[in-house]
Amino acid sequence: MFWRLLIILAVTAPISALAIGEKDSGYRGIWYCNQTTNDEYVYKYSGGLGTYCSNHIPMAIYAPQVEKTFFVYGGAKEDKNTLIEMVSCYDHKTGQVPRPTSLLDKKTEDAHDNPVLSIDSSGYLWVFASAHGTSRPAYIFRSQKPYDIDAFDQILETNFSYPQPWYVENKGFFFLHTHYEKGHRVLFWMTSPDGKTWSERHPLAHIDQGHYQVSWPGPGKIGSCFDFHPKDLGLNSRTNLYYVETTDFGNSWHAADGAPIETPITSINSPALVHNYQAEGLLMYGKDLKFDSEGRPVFLHVTSKGWKPGPAQGPHTWRIAHWTGSAWEINAITESGNNYDSGALYIESDGLWRVIGPTETGPQPYNPGGEIAVWTSRDKGEHWTKEEQLTFNSEFNHTYVRSPLNANPGFYAFWADGHGRKPSPSRLYFYDKTRDTVFRLPSAMVSTSQPPQPVIKAIP
Repeated sequence: MFWRLLIILAVTAPISALAIGEKDSGYRGIWYCNQTTNDEYVYKYSGGLGTYCSNHIPMAIYAPQVEKTFFVYGGAKEDKNTLIEMVSCYDHKTGQVPRPTSLLDKKTEDAHDNPVLSIDSSGYLWVFASAHGTSRPAYIFRSQKPYDIDAFDQILETNFSYPQPWYVENKGFFFLHTHYEKGHRVLFWMTSPDGKTWSERHPLAHIDQGHYQVSWPGPGKIGSCFDFHPKDLGLNSRTNLYYVETTDFGNSWHAADGAPIETPITSINSPALVHNYQAEGLLMYGKDLKFDSEGRPVFLHVTSKGWKPGPAQGPHTWRIAHWTGSAWEINAITESGNNYDSGALYIESDGLWRVIGPTETGPQPYNPGGEIAVWTSRDKGEHWTKEEQLTFNSEFNHTYVRSPLNANPGFYAFWADGHGRKPSPSRLYFYDKTRDTVFRLPSAMVSTSQPPQPVIKAIP
């Protein structure tokens, strides 16, 4: 009850002085680095991380009512690398983007504060601006008009990390997120009928030092895959694969086979356990979750032998875990150079499974990202074929490919680029599947709206 009262009071608080709401001059992503390694790779991970991280979901949503894909990202000013919460859209009818809206200056360079997006049944845009731990606040904003990026109101100042809000018709918001409890990354969910009045936090999982999760809505359900951080080994030792889902807005949880799961999950050997990577000496990095034509979960992840970048602790293997209805099947797709190589998974209506991600070696080898490729499977993930490569001879590594909710083929994947080993400019891109073309959003705009620039495939 105390937490619920705090939220109601926060809703009525004055709009924070951090809110901006100005139009920016172009699309520029944040450059960010984390943990020096004292070797040629410089950082554990780094680069243009405007679409970081895989645990911030979703960052783009297609709205068929207005034929626009709305998206958010971590932006930066032209003259300094401070994180600006940005929101914009791509108009599929005109093929143009407007000047993006600078929603909030987070007063940090930390890409863990990147935003995510939700759209309610009336068309209002909701931006959840994350915090990294408890040292900074998190915010929720709502657009003043439906399907409009020009003006927002601050609804809430609070604290959450790794936000994953899902709007469910006739029910409201189901908000999966992390809250730091004595340094542990504990998974919680909250609900709200209107985005203003929220339930208390309900703990979902707290095994040892906590978790990173990846969630997605399926038919009549919301599912979550997550790892755990073994006690006393630190956050770089993330391992194992767990899955839970709810069909009743969090009133109950169960495993993929329907077995009930008591929450919070506190046991390493919980019935939610899908695969014991710890026993194999492997780390697990979650990337994307989708559902097959029968509503069964399919999870994209990367495994390796250690947290440091470079080939020594590889291979960094991209894998699919699929619940077949009777068992979990795990199959390899390909290998790449870094634990933080991150792609998007698609289960298409014709039965084709597709992964788009930076699996190919980029200009900064073994740093996060690389060149973007498309992988496909026609046998439900058992075998994979590299269908094509989308980028070649790039200046910087392409990073964190994200799939929009209700993805339209004209804006099918969304990502950024940046130098893998030193600060650099960062550009933003999307992939038009209908034209098989990558487009770069304009870094400097000369008008209030303009078309993005196609990236020519300079095939070697």
